[in-house]
Amino acid sequence: MSSAGVIDGDVVTAAFDALDAALDDVVGLETEMLCTRERLVLLERTERVRRRLPALEHRLINQIARQATPAELGGKLSHAIAEWTLISRAEAGRRVREAADLGERRALTGEPLAPVLAATAKAQRAGQLGSGQVAVIRRFYHQLPGWIDTETRTQVEAKLATEGTQYRPEQLAGLADTLADCLHPDGNYTDDDRARRRGVTLGHQQPDGMSALTGWLTPEARATLEVVLAKLAAPGMCRTTRKHSNGHTQWIPPPHLDRGQPRTNTYHHPHKLLRNEDDPDAA
Repeated sequence: MSSAGVIDGDVVTAAFDALDAALDDVVGLETEMLCTRERLVLLERTERVRRRLPALEHRLINQIARQATPAELGGKLSHAIAEWTLISRAEAGRRVREAADLGERRALTGEPLAPVLAATAKAQRAGQLGSGQVAVIRRFYHQLPGWIDTETRTQVEAKLATEGTQYRPEQLAGLADTLADCLHPDGNYTDDDRARRRGVTLGHQQPDGMSALTGWLTPEARATLEVVLAKLAAPGMCRTTRKHSNGHTQWIPPPHLDRGQPRTNTYHHPHKLLRNEDDPDAA
């Protein structure tokens, strides 16, 4: 330990080595002679240990986010974490966002600040909240309307953190819904509240070429889309296409465009888009 009272790297490494050694001893234990109740008790203790580990992750992630340069990381923080820990980038991104809510923070002047979700962070460090309960609390907190004051937010977050130590995630989610109804029974969200959630996510392309599209639409966007779909998605509006023997797609037009003759889409296939129009063999 340095004269300033800051633990040096050797002490941190030694602590992790001791943790590894302790885990080696635990996973090597023979539990065949235990009864069912004793095994359940050990499962509970195992879960408590698992719940405590993210508290250290939050601190490390926030420190890296605050101090590391893009050159050191080689890109985004979540990508660097994914490469070093061999987890998915999606999971790394989730951990970064969770660390922002539950990890220790620093003011611009360097002073330590409590976590955004202080009660949840405290319960997690004690092993009383699992990832499921934490996810429920974080989702509830970030979906609160912007007009709810800080004191109320702190109170309801602490309430959920306390209840989460006694209930499973799905049970806690029910309580969170009840609290949300009590706080804003009319669902009076502002445009800013909706703007925080709106967006569209295009999923990875699958082997068959299909891609999943998900997202959140504002009321105005939904109303516009419903009008479009009411017309274009009506039965018979988008009839099945057929192919000629030469591979071209025969387009059967919707009723309001039908003139009695099927159309042929000669540019249906990708290679048709790249062909040279001056090439006599391209036809």
